[in-house]
Amino acid sequence: MIQVISLLVENKPGALMRITGVIGARGYNIESLTVARTLDPTLSRMTIVVDVDPNLRAQVVKQMNKLINVLQASDLSESPAVSREMLLLRVRAPKETRTAILKEAEIFGARVVDSSLEGFAIEASGDPEKLDEFIDVMRAYGDIEVTRSGLIAVSLETKKLRLSPPIPTRGEALRTKNTLTTE
Repeated sequence: MIQVISLLVENKPGALMRITGVIGARGYNIESLTVARTLDPTLSRMTIVVDVDPNLRAQVVKQMNKLINVLQASDLSESPAVSREMLLLRVRAPKETRTAILKEAEIFGARVVDSSLEGFAIEASGDPEKLDEFIDVMRAYGDIEVTRSGLIAVSLETKKLRLSPPIPTRGEALRTKNTLTTE
């Protein structure tokens, strides 16, 4: 069964490797993985979609929370959340079908991002099932190429993440103490 895990991690080298290593070592298949920096450049948000037995869902989140660099891991599979995926689709089509392609794109809420004599490049976002339908419709118009982003998700729960400040290293503590005494 598919599980959507949201992780807040320190933006440090090796964090992604440790996380994917734990998932791979347990024999779970990663369906998609998306990661990007947050508003705080020292932190990144990851959304991982994993194929996991329903009885092991809580265990996967617990394992993620134990990892170095992971500040918070939560299961968004059955909690209130918004999830979306983006795709870029290139369709090569004859001139006779171009108007129909534009109408279909509009129906699906997609937009044309580039146009040429050969066809269109179209951007769409939404639920993965909706995007699958869009791809099926576009196949009827000609040759297509598709690139998908993978799922991104955000929790709609009202609880706010609370992080304690990092424990300063001995060198940082001495620098802070010296700065305070010289002021």
